[in-house]
Amino acid sequence: MFSIRLEQPADSVAIEELLDLTFGAGRRNKTSYRFRDGIAPLGELCFVAEAEAGLLVGSVRYWPILAGSAPALLLGPLAIEPARQGRGVGRALVFHSLDVAAQAGHRLVFLVGDHAYYERFGFDPVPPGIVMPNESSARLQYRLLDPSLALPERAVLRRSPGGISPPAGHATPLAAKAIAGAPGIP
Repeated sequence: MFSIRLEQPADSVAIEELLDLTFGAGRRNKTSYRFRDGIAPLGELCFVAEAEAGLLVGSVRYWPILAGSAPALLLGPLAIEPARQGRGVGRALVFHSLDVAAQAGHRLVFLVGDHAYYERFGFDPVPPGIVMPNESSARLQYRLLDPSLALPERAVLRRSPGGISPPAGHATPLAAKAIAGAPGIP
């Protein structure tokens, strides 16, 4: 059993340890980390999965990026404690965070990862005209959170120097309810 809650500053050491355990010490050499360096993640979209006795067993973060000139999100990293992988922790974190992002008015999410895993969340490979410099196009994926948005035919993904805000008229949630990590979470 686990619950999902917003990441807190006190979680940072445990999250870094979980990321090292999940991805190894060389994780910071990945291209996607260049999009994160020096830019704060979007706190309202950073969630952790917490098990019994407050043990942190999963984490997901989102970062502001640009797709050409359009604001977008970069999902990741998603890290799950290895002994808990395959038990729905990642699934719950991703579905919950995508739902919160959509409710906050975000419209487009990219990630770098395994399509066989992320297609269950509605992610598709990017078309040939969308690129993340120095990243394999085979691992770059997207999901539209707003079905009225048309994906640009061509765009270079880049860092968003000042962060992004949801479109006018959408309130960013200040807190998220804890949800149980029990069967029935999509």
